Amino acid sequence: MFSYVDKTIREQLLKNHQLVDLADDGTEITGDNTPYISVLGPVTIPREIDGETVALEWYPFVRRVELSHVLDAANAVNTSDSDAFRELLQANMSVNSVFALPGFRDQKNPLVRVHSCCLTGDIFGSMRCDCGPQLSAAFRQMKEAGGGAVVYMSGHEGRGIGLWAKAITYLLQDAGQDTFEANVSLGLPEDSRDFSDAAVILRYLLSERPVRLLSNNPHKREHLEQGGQTVSNTVPLVTGLNEYNIRYIRSKRSKGHTLPEEI
Repeated sequence: MFSYVDKTIREQLLKNHQLVDLADDGTEITGDNTPYISVLGPVTIPREIDGETVALEWYPFVRRVELSHVLDAANAVNTSDSDAFRELLQANMSVNSVFALPGFRDQKNPLVRVHSCCLTGDIFGSMRCDCGPQLSAAFRQMKEAGGGAVVYMSGHEGRGIGLWAKAITYLLQDAGQDTFEANVSLGLPEDSRDFSDAAVILRYLLSERPVRLLSNNPHKREHLEQGGQTVSNTVPLVTGLNEYNIRYIRSKRSKGHTLPEEI
């Protein structure tokens, strides 16, 4: 349903191998087998990195969800099981993306940043978090390393709670709560993000080769490895610290993020 493509266009894309259906282990499927993820691309996206224009390869990907699953989730809401519907909205209706530097699919052990969507930080430059600077720094480090890719998870706003709830948590933080406490105050998980789809798309693009993960969050490595994607090592990505986000950074460190003690 949410990955619908007009039949004629779909046939053309399939013929050109610009639309690929994947199983949950990242392998291509054909015939009547039910797809787990559909991926498009590559689509050329020029981006300036350190003053140089780089032709990124964009692979949008979406988890396949049939109408029956949506109706089941809606029925679950009627029986007070709202978690089922929230998880469906977060994980199954989002178009995620891989933005890869040229040659990524041939690299043996590339740098990879799995980045959670942050509209306020990535787009509007908010200094309340370190998301925007981390995204820019990731592209710079990949360019310096000769390649890599960002896996951009669009359904992860506010660690999975969505933009509206995130705005409310900011007001709660202004009143004294930290970022994790504010989520819980709304009756939501501290962190409900799921990185399993990132593992699937990486296994497909890299044919089971390992990655070096740009992250301070050990849970990202755990999720990728649980999804079958080998991580050879993690590379710290500490940047964008300022007076407005220092409390936020410290709260992340208290939850196990590998950040310097002097913060």
